[in-house]
This record gives sequence, C-alpha cells and structure tokens, in this order.
Amino acid sequence: MPASSFLHRLLGRSDPREGLLPLYHAVVAEGRQPHWYLDGAVPDALDGRFDMIVAVLAQVLMRLEQLGAAQDSVWLTELFVDDMDGQLRQEGIGDVVVGKHVGRMMSALGGRISAYRAALGGEAALDEVLRRNLYRGADVPAEAVAHVEGALRARWVRIGCVTREALLAGDLG
Repeated sequence: MPASSFLHRLLGRSDPREGLLPLYHAVVAEGRQPHWYLDGAVPDALDGRFDMIVAVLAQVLMRLEQLGAAQDSVWLTELFVDDMDGQLRQEGIGDVVVGKHVGRMMSALGGRISAYRAALGGEAALDEVLRRNLYRGADVPAEAVAHVEGALRARWVRIGCVTREALLAGDLG
C-alpha cells in the first residue's frame, strides 16, 4: 500500500484517485485485448503490452483534456505510475533503478501523447506514429498496422462521445 493511501486512511480521508480506478482498469483491460497482439502484431511482451496500454491511456488522457478534467488526468497518470512501479518491482527491478525506469516510462508517455495527438488531429500519419512508437521500428506487416490504426481511430471517435462521468465509470466508448 502506498504511504499516501495509508496516511489518508489513518487520517480518515479517502484517496481521490480511487474514483479513477474503474477507468484505469478499463484502460489496462483494453490494452490487453488479444486482437492487438494477434491481428495487430503488437509484441506480446513487457514492452509491447506497455506500449499498447500507453496508446489507449494517451487517448483517454486526451479526452479528459478535452473535457476540462485536468485533475482527473493527473490522478489517472499517478495510478499508471504506481502500477508501473509495482510491475517493475514484481519483475525484480531494485529500488535503486526503479525510479529511473519510471522516469523513462513517463517520458515515453509524454512523447506518445504528443505523437498520438498529432496523428489523431491529422497533423501526422498515424501508421508512421504506430511504427515508430508502438512497434519501435520493427518490420511489421501493413495489415497488422492497419488493424491497430483502424481500431485506435474507431476508439478515438467513440471516446469522443463519452461524458466525463461515463469515462470515469470505465466506459471507453
């Protein structure tokens, strides 16, 4: 249990991030859907799963931004960081280097949000953004990239119709 959660419970205050857990769990569940890895040829490994979850998380964070829900974005990002920290520790990464890994992950998240924002806004080609950020330059069949591109574009359209309340409840459209 993170120290902040312990203190909040000790002092009788609830952690405001708890209200974002349904949304965070929905993001992770979507990023782990088999079609990304089977039809989309996303590598079914630690890096591939991270990159796929980040692709979905980026869309959710962009939607929260559109809705003017900046604090929700901060709390959702904190849940992501806590989860990644825990995942690294489960993989046996020691305390000394966990912070560096988490820092790189946060940098990757920030860069990918910018890249996906540009691509979904029509300023960049989404297939190129996917090849660079999701596939990390690996040679991937065009059909696989097209599958991921189509699914992410469809999700972006659907999520654009979701209210803040529905989104926080875990409805990704």
